[in-house]
Amino acid sequence: MYIPHFGLGTFRLKDQVVIDSVKTALDIGYRAIDTAQIYDNEAQVGQAIAESGVARQELFLTTKVWVDNFSPEKFIPSLKDSLQKLRTDAVNLTLIHWPAPKMGVNISEVMQLLLEAKQQGLTEQIGVSNFNIALTQQAMDEIGKQHIATNQIELSPYLQNPKLADFLQAEEIDVTSYMTLAYGKVLNDPVLTAIAAEHQASSAQVALAWALQKGFAVIPSSTKREHLLHNLQAQDLQLSAEDMQQIATLERHGREVDPEQLAPAWD
Repeated sequence: MYIPHFGLGTFRLKDQVVIDSVKTALDIGYRAIDTAQIYDNEAQVGQAIAESGVARQELFLTTKVWVDNFSPEKFIPSLKDSLQKLRTDAVNLTLIHWPAPKMGVNISEVMQLLLEAKQQGLTEQIGVSNFNIALTQQAMDEIGKQHIATNQIELSPYLQNPKLADFLQAEEIDVTSYMTLAYGKVLNDPVLTAIAAEHQASSAQVALAWALQKGFAVIPSSTKREHLLHNLQAQDLQLSAEDMQQIATLERHGREVDPEQLAPAWD
């Protein structure tokens, strides 16, 4: 299984804003795009890709099935609808967006539906998002860990979640970090700013480089060409062991996304 380690996130971007962001990102070299049914922008992402001139086979496209579509009669049709909006026969990766235990979601059933989508050729790879250790274990037990490409989770210097990240890496499930910049909260952090100054980099690049060096995939979003380019260049930044150690001290358990009905009991 293969998950690109750098991609473009499209959360909260809509209409012309998301079209411009995706087209600019593709123009400067991004080749992985992350979207979701609930972002309400799949059609615009599909349009941007079509207008970009970049061949579909060069791209890695991820979407996520929303909780409203977890029933057997809705799951596959909703994914087919996503494919139509994205103007593709199949995505590269489909994730379960939230486990939603308080809504009575049957993880076993949902994982079987996800596997069925893969077997039908609607998606090359499948995975989960926002699953804790226990739910990830349940998903693995249900369909086999060889089918679970990634768990996309919130991770940043302020939310390092080592227990879950270590578990996933030990199980050889890729970790995809979203909200790596904690909605921009880490950008003015004195420790990151000092490390950035040493490397003639930005604090955003330091946070992204930290995640990449931890072995995580990242999907930062931006609407500005300059920021999209700088984010991409974080791949070239090598942090020292001392830098990584300093960033380890920034843990605040500062979760930015924690919807009560959708989130599991975090590890």
